Amino acid sequence: MGELRRDPLSGDWVGIAGSRQGRPNRPAEECPFCVGGLEAPEPYEVKAFSNRWPMFAPGEPVELAGEVVPARGASEVVLYSPEHNASLASLGVEHVRLVVDLWAERSDALLARPEIEYVLVFENRGADAGATIPHPHGQIYAFPFVPPAPAREAEVAAREGCPLCRDVAAELVVHEAGGWRAWVPYASAWPYGMLLAPNRHVASLQELAAAERDGLAAALVDALGRLDRLFDRPFPYMFWIHPGVHVHAHVAPPRRSADTLRYVASGEVGSGTLTNPVVPEEAAEALRDA
Repeated sequence: MGELRRDPLSGDWVGIAGSRQGRPNRPAEECPFCVGGLEAPEPYEVKAFSNRWPMFAPGEPVELAGEVVPARGASEVVLYSPEHNASLASLGVEHVRLVVDLWAERSDALLARPEIEYVLVFENRGADAGATIPHPHGQIYAFPFVPPAPAREAEVAAREGCPLCRDVAAELVVHEAGGWRAWVPYASAWPYGMLLAPNRHVASLQELAAAERDGLAAALVDALGRLDRLFDRPFPYMFWIHPGVHVHAHVAPPRRSADTLRYVASGEVGSGTLTNPVVPEEAAEALRDA
């Protein structure tokens, strides 16, 4: 289990998890997520289980007042499919709907624990995005506090009104159907980055109506499939879902061209200001054409 340490300069909590150094890194032998493997001994369609190398571990609630506290919470792995070479984009809307339902189910169950304040569903797809096992899967972190990124989004919405309910520039929209919209943000920090959000102001996956869950599955298949077609190759990406005010998903691809990764450099990390080399309007046009 890890611990949380408070950075006295920023006031942010930082996770320290030395035990995660021992986790497998793209094993060449048997895949632990394939049926019959270590984590999936029985057949499954979708599956969630506790991470063997967690950042957060179950335990009693803790007060985040000191400089160091145990990292209480939960870390889970979500297997999207038994198909080793599949992806969210290739599984089809009907199967991805099963994944959406599992995300919602696990979010509900984790938030019922007294130590949990926030649940983050996320995926790192591909080695260039940090995935250590190529089998299609994501993760869930359950935090004992609301993390800084969604907390800042909530503060902006409280101050200025929900930005996801305001009109999105038509030239930036990539997909719109089933009550969901995918678009390139006007101030996108990532080349070919996208936001996905329901048209209805709804706070969480759990609150989505059945048709809206179908719409999310279709939007994911469409948007992530466009990334793969953009350069005619599997496109790495980071993906996370922010519930809270108006639930939405971020897609952050760490590639700015077919053969070039987009590295976050010291000027960006040191300033906290990201610089995107791909103009969002051009990215949206390229994704629509894909």
